[in-house]
Amino acid sequence: METYGFWNNKGGTGKTSLSFQSITFYAKANPDKRVLVIDVCPQANLSELLLGGLVNQGSGKLLEIQGGPVRATIGGYFQRRLPSPYNVPAFAAADFLTTPSDYNDSIPKNIALLAGDPLLELQSNAISTLANTQIPGTNAWIAVIDWLSDFLAQVEDEYDTVFIDANPSFSIYTQIALSAADRLVLPVMADDSSRRAIQNAFSLIYGLKLPSEIYLQYAFATRLREAGRDLPKVHLIAKNRLTQYMGPSSAYAGVLKSIERDLESLLKTNPEIFTFTDVDSGTVSIRDFQTTGVVAFARGCPFYALRSGRLEVEGQRIQVNESYRLNCVEAVEELVSHL
Repeated sequence: METYGFWNNKGGTGKTSLSFQSITFYAKANPDKRVLVIDVCPQANLSELLLGGLVNQGSGKLLEIQGGPVRATIGGYFQRRLPSPYNVPAFAAADFLTTPSDYNDSIPKNIALLAGDPLLELQSNAISTLANTQIPGTNAWIAVIDWLSDFLAQVEDEYDTVFIDANPSFSIYTQIALSAADRLVLPVMADDSSRRAIQNAFSLIYGLKLPSEIYLQYAFATRLREAGRDLPKVHLIAKNRLTQYMGPSSAYAGVLKSIERDLESLLKTNPEIFTFTDVDSGTVSIRDFQTTGVVAFARGCPFYALRSGRLEVEGQRIQVNESYRLNCVEAVEELVSHL
């Protein structure tokens, strides 16, 4: 079972729309693979997209799922874990899963969803406290960090590929998500804040270039390694939202080159944290989805299923240009080819 995590500790990089399109394209291209999507984000935007988006009441459908006899979300599963944080309780993973195609006809039928939940924010303080409790003979932090891995262990024979959408933070639930991933997809924008965010990401996950040695003993990487656990490896850097018409402009190109130089340096000094050996094979350029992306996002619709022409979004008729739609399809297919 391969597990991919979509994450960047900086918001606004287009992570959710990129993960939505990538996951649905991957599932469509691999109909024999059983795909599990885990939305570890309190905003639950990916879940709402899979369930129908704004136009098709994805938010209302998510509320129905949250209000069911069993709260079929990541928050519902964590709620089950709170009374038994250090030992795996009896639970049925299937109780917490949803089939998005039951709610949204445009989603491939081979996708299952562990939905996101705003309850994560309420749970965060309790989970952090439990993780930092001192218990003789028990590594409380690892026991809590393993919550999602415990869930995946129950379904490892049922799914071939897992995609985890992680919150743009490094909160305890994000750490739980990232520790369960084998490979990371990091979306970046062509701006200097994204460059700094990538540097921060490597510090947070791998403990690289920390401002002081004092932080090393508390670092995510240190604590996982001390417990004999593998760290996720960076699998792909998605240079997202480049100009639609001409690729990266000169201003963008300077920032992107700087990011690539940082990657080249890390590939030499820390090759063990990557699945690739050169920048070209580990990066992909994604043009700005523009209006086509806005319409697809609003309708909870993958680009391959989106019609061109005038489509209605919240009472407005919006034009989707076929050539732009095909550009979007091509861009996502290029990303998926790396998975």
